[in-house]
Amino acid sequence: MKSTCIIVAAGSGSRMKSDKPKQFLEMEGHPLLYYTVKAWQESFISDIILVTSGGYLDYVRKDIVEKYGFDKVSKVITGGETRFDSVYQGLLACEGTDYVYIHDGARPCVDGGVIERAREAAERYGACVSAVPVKDTVKVVDKEGFAVDTPERSSLWAMQTPQAFRYDLVRAAYDALADKDRTGITDDAMVVEKCGSAKVKIVMGSYDNVKVTTPEDLRVVENILKNR
Repeated sequence: MKSTCIIVAAGSGSRMKSDKPKQFLEMEGHPLLYYTVKAWQESFISDIILVTSGGYLDYVRKDIVEKYGFDKVSKVITGGETRFDSVYQGLLACEGTDYVYIHDGARPCVDGGVIERAREAAERYGACVSAVPVKDTVKVVDKEGFAVDTPERSSLWAMQTPQAFRYDLVRAAYDALADKDRTGITDDAMVVEKCGSAKVKIVMGSYDNVKVTTPEDLRVVENILKNR
């Protein structure tokens, strides 16, 4: 059985207020993407496809893949204008795979436990998402900034990656939406849900599995990496 990890590292990182994309910022002597790839390199995954922006293809190949000997990386390809487009390019680049694991390049603290739980759920249910229960009370707010509803917290989970699927299932879902309006779709599970091709199982992720989006996230990730 072949499993492929698509690592999406094509974002611009505009909210980081940096001239360098967030996945390439240095942390403990290495770019953030190094830690992400390392976690998957050390997992059961058969091969890794790295999706990045066109201007960083050579950098990723030479300064990350070749420099650190990540021999499971089979391809480094250019992403698209949106996350959907970048993931779709990764899916099109897969060859003879049975399961695909889609992961954010800016989540460098993913660990073996999270990956294994995703594996078990993907192989059992065909579609799963790593997530964590929401700790805070969440309010629904109207356009004027007033609270209008308070959802039951016990039913709310914050989605993470990896999001894992049987390849034929997720590929068919992406094919079906490739030329349609994708407004409001923010993750891979929504693509599968929108097509109604499978129920998506929620599997426990990790509160350490932080996505670097703002400068504040860097301090959190630095502390996690230092204490591993």
